[in-house]
Amino acid sequence: MDEIEIPQYFMCPISLQIMKDPVTTITGITYDRDSIEHWLFTNNNTTCPITRKPLPIHSHLTPNHTLLRLIQAWCTQNASHGIHRIPTPKPPLDKFQVLKLLQDLNNPNLQFGKIKQLKLLASQSERNKKCLLQAGVPKAMILFILTCFKKGKIDKSLEEALSLLQFVNVPEEEIKVLLEEKDQILDSLSWVLSCEVENSISVKSHAVIVLKTMIQKASSRVKQRLKPQLFENIVKILRCGISPQGMNAALHVMLSACNWGRNRIMMVESGAVFEVIEIELKAPEKRITELNMRLLFHLCSCADGRAQFVSHKGAIALLTERIFTVSAEVDDRAVFILSLVCMFSATRVVLQEMVEVGTVSKFCRLVQSDHHGTYLKDKVREILKSHAHVWNYSACISYGDRSFYSRLCD
Repeated sequence: MDEIEIPQYFMCPISLQIMKDPVTTITGITYDRDSIEHWLFTNNNTTCPITRKPLPIHSHLTPNHTLLRLIQAWCTQNASHGIHRIPTPKPPLDKFQVLKLLQDLNNPNLQFGKIKQLKLLASQSERNKKCLLQAGVPKAMILFILTCFKKGKIDKSLEEALSLLQFVNVPEEEIKVLLEEKDQILDSLSWVLSCEVENSISVKSHAVIVLKTMIQKASSRVKQRLKPQLFENIVKILRCGISPQGMNAALHVMLSACNWGRNRIMMVESGAVFEVIEIELKAPEKRITELNMRLLFHLCSCADGRAQFVSHKGAIALLTERIFTVSAEVDDRAVFILSLVCMFSATRVVLQEMVEVGTVSKFCRLVQSDHHGTYLKDKVREILKSHAHVWNYSACISYGDRSFYSRLCD
């Protein structure tokens, strides 16, 4: 094939390969469909790659049948050189095909196959995802999950519906309307988290990822009405094991609900503080650690949360170890969590533990660090001064730290 000169106008300007499905944009340039759709949908570009003129994402792409026939004829003429004829491409997916698949969901015998077919279409191209979105597939899947919940039926069809929602984003406004109109949608996702099913980790990971999307885009009124069972089920999946993506989503769900004291209390009552500490003890990746620290800060803002925190034998040592080792954000949250503990839960046992595990020494280092902001250093100075009567004379503090501490408190 290298010995044959390929006509230049057969080549896609983006991929530089022979076009298999040539389409012409509103700017008059012809591209291979896969290449220009990737340019528009995946990369979110808004200009024509050649002319640099505006090319909206929803631009109409006109099939160039004449050019396709020329390419096919040329391939046939050069078959002896090992060039294969390009097949006539299938027409792109349209909204009416998708609506037909959705209609078939009413038949229990067809549900699994139709949802699987929709998922396959969504995985094939960004254009297909847009088409499924326009046909209302995300809403249909959420309502399908709700129906399964009401029937108490969990099967392969439900698993496929949850999996499909990983490919097609639900519009924010649609989520808000759905949650206002159907108040059991969150209950249905919580129910999936509580069920014993095959492929448990996969199914529950998909469910909590969908739940994250719903909660993050829900109105304040919906977030204020969350139920204890939701947090109990989230804590349960964190305890029993979930995929990294599922863990990330579960922590985001709780963070999104933390602005309301009622939700924080329910999380604490479900054992969230203990489970977050246990997750962190396994040394997760940086982004999980940052989520854990944010969540612990919110949960330790209430008395029961702090009580759970100090009752965990490894909590104070864990936060102490994280300072200087992960990121500036983790340093910030760890200091503020320990500040809450020092301010409201500073028993003599707790203060002595802070000396023994090196918290006080870390605080002394942080005040002298060139890599932390003034506000954080001021917070640490405040903590050190408020407990100087206990810490300044402790035998567990090194001579250098004690000398610094004495000067700080003068």
